[in-house]
Amino acid sequence: MRTNTPPLSFFFAGTLCLLLGACGVGSGGDEPPTDPSVPTADQRKAAATDTAQSTTNACAPIRPFYWEIGDGAGALASGSVNATGNPTTYSADSNMGIASASKWLYSSYVAELRNGAMTADDIKFLSFRSGYTNFSLCLPGQTVGACAAFQQNGVKTDSTEGKFFYDGGHMQNHATSLKQGDTLLLAGLDNAGLASEVRARLGTDIQLSYSQPQLAGGVRTTPRHYAIFLRKLLNNQLKMGALLGSSAVCTNPTTCSDALKTPSPENENWHYSLGHWVEDDPAVGDGSFSSAGAFGFYPWIDANREHYGIVARQDMTSENQRGFASVGCGRLIRRAWLSGVAQ
Repeated sequence: MRTNTPPLSFFFAGTLCLLLGACGVGSGGDEPPTDPSVPTADQRKAAATDTAQSTTNACAPIRPFYWEIGDGAGALASGSVNATGNPTTYSADSNMGIASASKWLYSSYVAELRNGAMTADDIKFLSFRSGYTNFSLCLPGQTVGACAAFQQNGVKTDSTEGKFFYDGGHMQNHATSLKQGDTLLLAGLDNAGLASEVRARLGTDIQLSYSQPQLAGGVRTTPRHYAIFLRKLLNNQLKMGALLGSSAVCTNPTTCSDALKTPSPENENWHYSLGHWVEDDPAVGDGSFSSAGAFGFYPWIDANREHYGIVARQDMTSENQRGFASVGCGRLIRRAWLSGVAQ
């Protein structure tokens, strides 16, 4: 009489499965184990949100503001933080003057023009060591060249050449002489023409305008469109993505003999690359790349080049350290996002 007794190989296979834990439904054989040290997306978002909304950290005194964090694919977390008694609400679509955050856009424009191969002069001017250290302002109706010739904007001070000196004159004079072949590209352009030319290089999907033809500080845009620019850097769609942190120079006059003037905190030692900062102070820096603006607009890319962030506001009431007040908040939001722990 025939029986249905399983062959010995069946028992051996079953025993092996039990010993190795590698067979059967729910074994997860193709899925790597979860690393508990890596925060989940929900943990990151909650930590960043709690940090931005805190009433006791560096984000509290800069209210109201908008913040956003994302990666190369898009925004991952964001929020509008309001201030009691202030009707202003900032959002991704708030159009504002971004002041010195314009510098990152201009240096990226130059990188596109050069196909990523910066000249020695480009590096000297874009790392603020050209000697053109007497800039005051542009008038709204001027051209780029007329602004460079206005008052003392085009005066070179030989004693400052080769030294880091934070000043809009470097970019203004660089732009005035910028050529493609024998043709001057920017010198004859007004606000509208300048915006059109910059967008033609960086991408027409980035909406921006100029309130004055000043390369180092004249841009108006929205957080949404600046974020498009930052994602292009992350995705290496712009040549500046590969140049982040390159040719960086020391900036703190109290600790560096090659630095004469900086707006960065006196107690921190940052470096300056091509139109953007490298936040690499040994004590508190995390190596992020950024371009804080005087009115409080603070964009950044983390040192691993995986995430971008923005703290956006336009503070026209106080006089000092508005941009670096936003840095203090943005740094905490960034740390919260990367760690998954509210700061």
